Amino acid sequence: MNSPLHILLLGGTGNISTAVVALLVARGHRVSVLTRGQQAAPAGVQLLRADRHDGAAMRLALGGDWPDVVINFIGYTPADIALDHALFAGRVRQYIFISTTMVYAVPRRHLPLTEAGARGNPFSPYAQQKQVCEDWLLEKWRGEKFPVTLVRPSHTYGPRWIPNPVRSSSYAPVARLERGQPVFVHDDGQGLWTLTAAGDFAVGLAGLIGRAETFGEAFHITSDEVLTWNQIYAEIVRAAGATNAQILKIPTPFLCQVCPSLLEKLPADKAEPGVFDNAKIKRFVPDFVCRQSFRAGIAEAIAWFRADPARQVPDPETDAIFERACSAWLAAQPR
Repeated sequence: MNSPLHILLLGGTGNISTAVVALLVARGHRVSVLTRGQQAAPAGVQLLRADRHDGAAMRLALGGDWPDVVINFIGYTPADIALDHALFAGRVRQYIFISTTMVYAVPRRHLPLTEAGARGNPFSPYAQQKQVCEDWLLEKWRGEKFPVTLVRPSHTYGPRWIPNPVRSSSYAPVARLERGQPVFVHDDGQGLWTLTAAGDFAVGLAGLIGRAETFGEAFHITSDEVLTWNQIYAEIVRAAGATNAQILKIPTPFLCQVCPSLLEKLPADKAEPGVFDNAKIKRFVPDFVCRQSFRAGIAEAIAWFRADPARQVPDPETDAIFERACSAWLAAQPR
């Protein structure tokens, strides 16, 4: 559909959604973003201030100006999407639910993963809730033709993110590399992983908007560039110029024993191969092409952090996970 639409984003200021908002505005759509924050609206964007979990407040913020399309970046539970359904059913032309590739079954035995792949992630409550949301929405599509489209991104990053196994929104791993402090890669570092630039993701998502043929369907939107975790770290080290980098290869079970919070990040996600078949999104959106390599993307991200030292906000929690895991591993080695 080529005509401009009124598009409402539930959560439009995050890593992925910021790039989506920028592209939609550039394409001439009228964009609204629901937020509880007090930040200024980006150019061409209307901010609607309301609690995303308060249906009455959302209705009041909309003021009867119903969007054509809703894109939900912050739906995590069935209660979230049931509220959206009650508010938007019969009023919008499309509801796009941002799910996750973490819904796929682990261990992953067949690569690349397709949208029809088996689901079921026993390690991740987040993924389990997303799967329940998917099923609930698909039932509404089958039962009443609620116009839902499912999108499953994988590890998507932007200029303010440094992909790593712990927390990508943190500069802490690069700061450790710069100081010569150790960081870890899980297992032997040869696990396959896909990193997608948010700007490239936005092209795929924008191409699904207003398309009735996408209703009841799920789509991967990921890059075709597949790297090992060793290669990912090599590119980070290269971009950072970290000549004294220390990268320890530590088995996933050891990491999860020392730092239980990593159970949700490693066995549930990053310690499994992340290789995805993008044939479906390319069939529906022929102009979807991932143009940014990770080498270029990570150089852009590190340059963004270094352009203003105030952006390198200390992150004691992430730093502590790296320190605890690396110290425990080194202490466990034979002398």
